[in-house]
Amino acid sequence: MSNAYNRPDQLSPELRKRVLDTARRLGYPGPDPVARSLRTRKAGAVGLLLTENLSYAFRDPGAISFLEGLSLACEDAGHGLLLIPASPEREDVASVHRAGVDGFVVYSVPEDDPHLAAVLERPVPVVVCDQPRLDNLDWVGPDDARAIKSMADHLIKLGHRRIGVSCMRLARGRNDGLASVQRQANASFHVQKSRLTALAESFSEAGVDWTKVPVVERFDHTAASGASAARQLLDLDPDITAIVCTSDILALGALNEARSRGLRVPEDLTVTGFDGIADAERAGLTTVRQPVLEKGRAAGRLLLETSEPGRPREVVLETQLITGTTAAPPRSREERWFGP
Repeated sequence: MSNAYNRPDQLSPELRKRVLDTARRLGYPGPDPVARSLRTRKAGAVGLLLTENLSYAFRDPGAISFLEGLSLACEDAGHGLLLIPASPEREDVASVHRAGVDGFVVYSVPEDDPHLAAVLERPVPVVVCDQPRLDNLDWVGPDDARAIKSMADHLIKLGHRRIGVSCMRLARGRNDGLASVQRQANASFHVQKSRLTALAESFSEAGVDWTKVPVVERFDHTAASGASAARQLLDLDPDITAIVCTSDILALGALNEARSRGLRVPEDLTVTGFDGIADAERAGLTTVRQPVLEKGRAAGRLLLETSEPGRPREVVLETQLITGTTAAPPRSREERWFGP
């Protein structure tokens, strides 16, 4: 009977059918997959560590595209995909310990995340996407600093010097408010840290005192968070000419807040994002596009390919500045008050 399930090529189609039909009549469902995995030491699945609540994977546009790309790579290799959500505000790593997978894709986690530490304790291959950058692990992602520098240079050429920044969470601890220069420098989310550092360097070179640039952090990655961050920035300094957002989701929220205040974009206020999601393109957002679906596919392929031990690989993805329709030269204060 074992050959009928595990080595069907060893039996004629007619004999295999008779064996399977007899097994069904007797109520035998086939070999226990758990026992099989213990014997073969293969689970036939890839684990995706996502340090968000499970619903995030089906709600966030970037996560959805990443999942699609990773799923395509798994399909090509005949593997399944196991989502291992880990709430950013909880430290229960049991889901990592009991995951029956052949390897992990770690999707954008902070360097001090306990779930990452639990993954690294497992004797299986690991690929990191976006963050953190670890010397001994395979990595896939864009050059975030170079990518957002292209946006900074674009805004500087347009004439913007009085800006505010809306950024995603910088650390595991919740902070919905201003992020000091020290908090920016100590950020454990490397992607946000790289983007803020590059912005600071570019605008400092243009004569802007970065210590006086308001940077507002939001823990939850939603359009509502982006709107509230923009509200805080505009309340702090009504004369800022541009809001630079480190994601499209935050930028779409900022656009909503601008409209609610009667501000015209880009005539009265420039708003920019990062990611290049479909909703951002439909809104004409000035942003940086990264190939999120390809990121997922590349991570899956890297994990499932045979690699040489001790020689970590990296895939650096290209990005593209999308000028869109939400950025323009700043108007003077008089023009903002009295019209064009």
